[in-house]
Amino acid sequence: MANPAPASSRGIAITEHRLANGLRVVLSEDHLTPVAAVCLWYDVGSRHEVKGRTGLAHLFEHLMFQGSANVSNNGHFELVQGAGGSLNGTTSFERTNYFETMPAHQLELALWLEADRMGSLLAALDDTSMENQRDVVKNERRQRYDNVPYGTAFEKLTALSFPDGHPYHHTPIGSMADLDAATLEDARTFFRTYYAPNNAVLSVVGDIDPEQTIAWVEKYFGTIPAHDGKQPPRSGELPDTIGREIREEIHEDVPSRALMAAYRLPHDGTREADAADLALTILGSGESSRLYNRLVRRDRTAVAAGFGLLRLAGAPSLGWLDVKTSGDATLAQIDAAVDEELARFAAEGPTPEELERAQAQIEREWLDRLTTVAGRADELCRYAVLFGDPKLLNDALPKVLDVTAEEVRAVAEARIHPDNRAVLAYEPTAAEAEAETATATESAADADADSDAASEEEGAAV
Repeated sequence: MANPAPASSRGIAITEHRLANGLRVVLSEDHLTPVAAVCLWYDVGSRHEVKGRTGLAHLFEHLMFQGSANVSNNGHFELVQGAGGSLNGTTSFERTNYFETMPAHQLELALWLEADRMGSLLAALDDTSMENQRDVVKNERRQRYDNVPYGTAFEKLTALSFPDGHPYHHTPIGSMADLDAATLEDARTFFRTYYAPNNAVLSVVGDIDPEQTIAWVEKYFGTIPAHDGKQPPRSGELPDTIGREIREEIHEDVPSRALMAAYRLPHDGTREADAADLALTILGSGESSRLYNRLVRRDRTAVAAGFGLLRLAGAPSLGWLDVKTSGDATLAQIDAAVDEELARFAAEGPTPEELERAQAQIEREWLDRLTTVAGRADELCRYAVLFGDPKLLNDALPKVLDVTAEEVRAVAEARIHPDNRAVLAYEPTAAEAEAETATATESAADADADSDAASEEEGAAV
């Protein structure tokens, strides 16, 4: 009989196992569709890197797709896609993940592939694969950061929000200089340190036989030795607020003036973070939000305005404000309107209708994510790695729906104000300013603060 759908009041069925080598295994059986998702989270991200070797976690994620002892270069993609599956990997500040969604009868193949590269990647890692993927990552940096309008905003705001030397001061993409400096031995040491079973969580979700799945996991992962050389990441703790506005003016060839800001917000996994998420949803998520209504609809000083939350567990989360101006509107006008709306919200809080709408929006997004076996597998790993317990997944939505209007108002008053933000003020250069009016609307798609402009993830080359 099929398991309950994800929205069931009984929650998602979850079982846990641990191999002798330390690998944590989380299973969730669901026979609604004949597919299975495999997700493997390694507890390593850019926060584990040291100065001079930034970008190594993301570079190594790419190297994991370059073959292993029993799989030739690009063979991982060929085998999974040839079996009717899909796959990828991403790197964030706090973890690196790899995932496959397969027809249920191909689950064993996915488990074997993940175990093979966990256990034998060093057998295939050489200068050729290192140089190949170094070039791929550098090109990714050019395409996503260096050669697109506003492309370095995420990197700049992160650096302003977290002081020099802080583990979150740099983003997962790393710098060109550090990517060039990374050696083959750096990569090998990185693998030995972090790509061990006792530093990973494996989740398998979908149309599975739990007993058979554990037998396969034991067969393929059980002989991989543990490694105890990992050092804990440096502390990401900081004061609750920045204490003053940090502002940087940027003159670049961009389509229009833009105001971008990052606010230091509560850590992920806390009730206060959920309250902050609701506050930002009301203020700047979608066309019904306060900032959109004020700046785009009423004042017509912006073509788009967004406010979203980048959740972080090991450091303060960041609230991302992104406003692109319209026509001849000035940044001073945008600044004044934003501050007025934030102050009003901090004083009055949300209306009952706004809170209900925001909670419904977050509920819809959450249930959409849990609808897929891949989304569930990823969230199970997330709660296991970052918070120690995958079963916390079943408590996540009720906690958001339990947050009160006063809690939302209080977090806005304490955190979402001018003395707790890093700001980038973009002014187009003369050549771009002439075309500003004609091209401003084209930038609207980039303005949602929930988009890739405020993403913490860097993906694999596919």
